[in-house]
Amino acid sequence: MEWKEIQGERFRWINIDSPSADTINQLEAVHPFHRLALDDCLSKSQLPKINEYKDYFFIVLHIPRYLKDRKFSVPMQIAIFLGQDFLVTVHTGDLKPIGRIFEACNEESRRSEYMGNTPTYLLYRLILALADNLLLMAGKVMSNIEALELKVFDETVGAVREVTELRHDVANLRRIIFPLKRVLHELERKVQRFSSSESMEAYFGDLADTIDKVWEVIDACREVVEIYKDTDFIISSDRTNKILSVLTIVFTFSIPATVVGTFYGMNVKLPGAEDGLTFLGPHTMFYLIVTFSLICILLMVAVFRKVRWF
Repeated sequence: MEWKEIQGERFRWINIDSPSADTINQLEAVHPFHRLALDDCLSKSQLPKINEYKDYFFIVLHIPRYLKDRKFSVPMQIAIFLGQDFLVTVHTGDLKPIGRIFEACNEESRRSEYMGNTPTYLLYRLILALADNLLLMAGKVMSNIEALELKVFDETVGAVREVTELRHDVANLRRIIFPLKRVLHELERKVQRFSSSESMEAYFGDLADTIDKVWEVIDACREVVEIYKDTDFIISSDRTNKILSVLTIVFTFSIPATVVGTFYGMNVKLPGAEDGLTFLGPHTMFYLIVTFSLICILLMVAVFRKVRWF
């Protein structure tokens, strides 16, 4: 749990990492925000939204974070209080771009780059850094799809697990990015309220366009992954059908020999069973059974080809 703040020339930025109830109470003492908004900072089940109050906005955003060990993305929540002379960010600390910008603001030489304007501009830079990270994640998904393509269309291997993992990741990204896209478009229309010195609508419009591009990439990835899923299923089914066909043919071709051998294994009188035929030598009956079986197999092949079974 960390409470960090930087006082710029025009406003103050409070950055709360891994908040607790005590930290939220401390924040309430400094800024008397609405209690419901403060409680939302501790809740992990909030939907992305913008709540307008008299002197500030309360914004909740979800940003995806990729878990390498589990191979899919999960939503990380950031709660933001935006006012005329302050910006408060509350998050779990797993959003590294925010930490990097905060460290940059601690340097006197770089502070004006982020905090030399209004808190709205700093919010723009924070979301821009997160959006750039989203572009990298979308590019990673596309790379994974390209790497998986050869495996999906290779009939000798299966790619069910890889396709399922990629499908899971894409589904999670879509579930996270779609509400983010809606909130940024809404923020684009309202953000000028706390930025009187410069028009910020163009900046946030550019942010919304970036998220729209990420959404388009992820949506296209979803279509490709669905095609890969269907392709892998069809190829796997076709491979299974071929194996079953070969086994069925082998079994069918063995039927004549099995039937004849079964007859001569019975305790009944059959031609050649007792005295035996010897005109081809001592193994005449074996030769006759094999020849009869081969003739039956050839007849089966001819019939199967005529009816186009193979």
